[in-house]
Amino acid sequence: MALNHLNLLRPLLCQALVRQLRSPLVATSRVSAPLLCPSTTSYPAACVRLYATKKAKAKAKGQAAKVNIHSALVEDIISLDEVKEDMAAVLNALKDDFTRNLSIRTSPGALDHIVVTTEDGKFPLNQLGQVSMKSPQLIMVNMSSFPEATAAATSALRESGMNLNPEVDGTIIKVPIPKITREHRENLSKLAKQLSNKAKDSLRRVRANAVTQVKKAKEGHSEDTIRLLEKQIQQMADNIAVDIDKQLAAKTKELLG
Repeated sequence: MALNHLNLLRPLLCQALVRQLRSPLVATSRVSAPLLCPSTTSYPAACVRLYATKKAKAKAKGQAAKVNIHSALVEDIISLDEVKEDMAAVLNALKDDFTRNLSIRTSPGALDHIVVTTEDGKFPLNQLGQVSMKSPQLIMVNMSSFPEATAAATSALRESGMNLNPEVDGTIIKVPIPKITREHRENLSKLAKQLSNKAKDSLRRVRANAVTQVKKAKEGHSEDTIRLLEKQIQQMADNIAVDIDKQLAAKTKELLG
């Protein structure tokens, strides 16, 4: 009888024994991690040191360097809104120059940037003569309103760097449109680079004038405020410079194909 009871209890005893054997293994596996780090017993993860990548460090540094001063707080020193507008105007002027002067497609507006030097001063060609398209291969400039400037206008067209060879017929200047060659495209891309460099020069002047105005207010304000303002102005200029480079890259790609 006792033997029968023992046979009935044997499965239960085996299960209990298995649980007892398993639990130390589990516990051992949970505490085995500290063996990798003898100095820590409770938090083995503390031994793992995470290193930031160079890219992450550079990004963090750039974010930390950014300044954003509310313009109303420093309006007695300088108008940041006006500085921003002046810098944006430089970028907009470059975009306008690119559109008017660097188009591969022929149009009367392609000659608008040409400046004619006369005895009375310098004037845009379209103020002295009426520019029109005779055909896709020919532009006509009617100089009847200022016939005395015909020779000067012809010289300006020939020296424009657009590979033009104008012909004069009385007060009419005929401007044959040269075929768009690879050389012409390359010349236009060089002009785009020159225009972008001039835009950056203008941008630097705007930044320098703004910084000079800020420095004049040093006596009545803290050095920290002046320094932060200078940083913000530089930051604004850097942003516009990046946009200028983007405009140049896009126009160069368009011109060279």
